[in-house]
Amino acid sequence: MALATPLRHLVAAQPAATDPTGAPASLTFPLHHHGRLHARFTATPSSGTTRATRVVATAAAGAAGRPTVLVTEKLGAAGLELLRAFANVDCAYELTAEELRAKVSLVDALVVRSATRVSREVFEAARGRLRVVGRAGVGIDNVDLQAATEAGCLVVNAPTANTVAAAEHAVALLAAMARNVAQADASLKAGKWQRSKYVGVSLVGKTLAIMGFGKVGSEVARRAKGLGMDVIAHDPYAPVDRARAIGVDLVSFDEAISTADFISLHMPLTPSTTKLFDDETFAKMTKGVRIINVARGGVVDEEALLRALDNGTVAQAALDVFFEEPPPKDSKLVHHENVTVTPHLGASTMEAQEGVAIEIAEAVIGALKGELAATAVKSPIYSRQKKSDDTPPLRHKGGSA
Repeated sequence: MALATPLRHLVAAQPAATDPTGAPASLTFPLHHHGRLHARFTATPSSGTTRATRVVATAAAGAAGRPTVLVTEKLGAAGLELLRAFANVDCAYELTAEELRAKVSLVDALVVRSATRVSREVFEAARGRLRVVGRAGVGIDNVDLQAATEAGCLVVNAPTANTVAAAEHAVALLAAMARNVAQADASLKAGKWQRSKYVGVSLVGKTLAIMGFGKVGSEVARRAKGLGMDVIAHDPYAPVDRARAIGVDLVSFDEAISTADFISLHMPLTPSTTKLFDDETFAKMTKGVRIINVARGGVVDEEALLRALDNGTVAQAALDVFFEEPPPKDSKLVHHENVTVTPHLGASTMEAQEGVAIEIAEAVIGALKGELAATAVKSPIYSRQKKSDDTPPLRHKGGSA
C-alpha cells in the first residue's frame, strides 16, 4: 500500500499564504507514525506564519462537510491538533453511558482510551452515522467489535507508540518487587528501619517466563536478558526466528508456568483469557514464583491470586492493572504486604502519551478519508488453551502485546 506523502514535504512546498482559500486542496495526512515530526511542526515558523497555521488554513478551505470527532478521554495536544486540522472536535470527558449514547449519533468518529466502554448500545445509538472508533492504545477489550462490524464501523487502535513505555514499566515492577522497594519505602517513611525484613532476591540467573510474546513481551525479553535473566516465552503465534534472535526459547503454556521463577503477563483480554490464571494454573507453578501484570487485570482471577499469595505458592505479585479499575478501596489484594501496585501506569510516559495521540489521530483521519487503515482491528477469536501440547489458540492479528 502506498503511503501518503509525509506532512513535512507537503508543508514545505506551500507558499506562506495567510488566506485560507489560497491553500492547496491536495494536503493529506500520512498514515505512518512519525510522532516526533508532528509534535515539532507546530512551532516552526516560515514567512510570518507557522506550519500548523497553514495546515489549519488548508483544512478550513475544504471545511464544507467536515466530519465531527468526539474525544471522550484526555488525548495529547499534538494528536488533538491533527484532528482539529481535519475535523470538528468535541472533547467531552467523563461522560456517563447515557450521555455517550446521546452524543454518538451526532459524530462521525469516536476516540477513546481504556475507560470508555463502546458497547453495542453505543453503536445502536449512533444510528449508522459513526464511521470509525479510535482506541488510543493497544487493547480493544472495551470496544464491542462484533457490534462494530454489524454497524459497519471501523475500529482502529494505536499499537506501537506505547510499546517501550509498557515494557519499561514491567521491568521497573520486576526489579521493585524483587527488592521490596515499595514496602521498604513505606516502612522507612513510617519511621521504621527494617533492613532484615526486606531482604530481596537477585534477578541474575533466574528464569523469566513471558506469557504473550508480542510487541511488549519481546521488548521486556530484551531488557530482561540485559539483566542476566534466562528468558522463556509462551506464544504459539510468535515467530521462532524472532525469539531465537533475542535469545528466547518458545515453550508450551504448562512448561512456561511450571519452570519460571518470575512470570510476566503480556496477553490481551478476551473471553478465553479471562481469569486464565486461576487456582488450577497457580497450582502448576513453582512454589515461590513471582508475577508481574501490566497487560489486563481480567486475565488473572484475583481471588485465586490472593489464595496463592496466602498459601505461599506465589511469593510476590506486582500489578499495574486490575479486574475493576480503580479497584475497591478495601481490596485485600491491593493491601496485601507482598503485592506491589501502580494505577495502570504502563503507557504513562510523556513520550508514549504524545506518540499514542498522534498515532490514533492519523489512523482516525485516514479512516475518515476512506484510506486503508494499517491499524484496523478485526474481531478476535480465541479458543481457551491451557494444555501442555502445541495446539495453538487462535488470537487476534494485533499480537499479544
